Amino acid sequence: MVRGLLWGAALLALPGCSVAQPATGPAPFALAQTVALPETKGRIDHLAIDLAGRRLFVAEIANGTVDAIDLDAGKVVGRISGLSEPQGVAWLPQQRELVVACGDGTVHFYTADRREVARIDLGADADNVRVDTRNGHVIVGYGSGGLATIDPVTHRVLARLALTGHPEGFRLFGAIAYVNVPDRGAVMTADIDRGVVLARWPTGLHRLNFPLAVDSTGKTITLAYRLPAALATIDTATGRTTELRSACGDADDLFLIGSRVVLVCGAGHVDVYETNGARYRIPTVGGARTGLYVPELRTLFVAAPARNGPAALWEFRLNRPNESH
Repeated sequence: MVRGLLWGAALLALPGCSVAQPATGPAPFALAQTVALPETKGRIDHLAIDLAGRRLFVAEIANGTVDAIDLDAGKVVGRISGLSEPQGVAWLPQQRELVVACGDGTVHFYTADRREVARIDLGADADNVRVDTRNGHVIVGYGSGGLATIDPVTHRVLARLALTGHPEGFRLFGAIAYVNVPDRGAVMTADIDRGVVLARWPTGLHRLNFPLAVDSTGKTITLAYRLPAALATIDTATGRTTELRSACGDADDLFLIGSRVVLVCGAGHVDVYETNGARYRIPTVGGARTGLYVPELRTLFVAAPARNGPAALWEFRLNRPNESH
């Protein structure tokens, strides 16, 4: 108890720190449907969308599976099994292939009908996956510290960028990667074209920084810490934290929707932070800490593990159509 009070005092003493106030009025998201994930046990990791095919892919890390969900039918229509801790997933629309990064260090490529066409071994702990929108390259965080750039056509590693610790959440803004490296208590910026780390910003009193998002201008990033729990905004020109807000302590995905911050919390809710400092809290279930916001659909998907009920995908629609994506 004393330790918790000390952490709270340290958080509130930092510049720009604020405590979000509960918002009133209609919540910005409304539950549209839930989709059962049959025979899925344990923790669920990240999601990917095939917009043209109206399918969502769910990495079921503890189950060793990836499910394909038909969003129109509202059901699972296919499964990839026998994987070792599938964590990151991404859909490549030009190749119509699915990328799956696994805890054993392998990265798999599958056709639309779930036939494996390539496999790459990065060594250990292949984790989050991003697609470089400039050229379609696949960027994978892996191992004790690295980002691998993979050609989606030849399925070959084009380059490796060394980091000093395992990369958790990371985002791309052009050639710049913003990377959470909680093992080293830092956020790092790197140039993936040149293969060099540009800066290392220590997280100070805060630890366990996992989810991260970049604003549309590239001038700030927002990330969540688990210990002590906080939501931080960082100036990308200086690395200085410009704002700290109270947050849940078990988030694994974070999204910026216009000026809003959406935090998927494993404590059983999604927190939506408004520009006026208010916070909406949308109930989910315990352990549901991963999700995906799809701006083209104005939809937030949240993966709910099997606990008091079967595993499921929750689909929330943004119900304020006049607001920015």
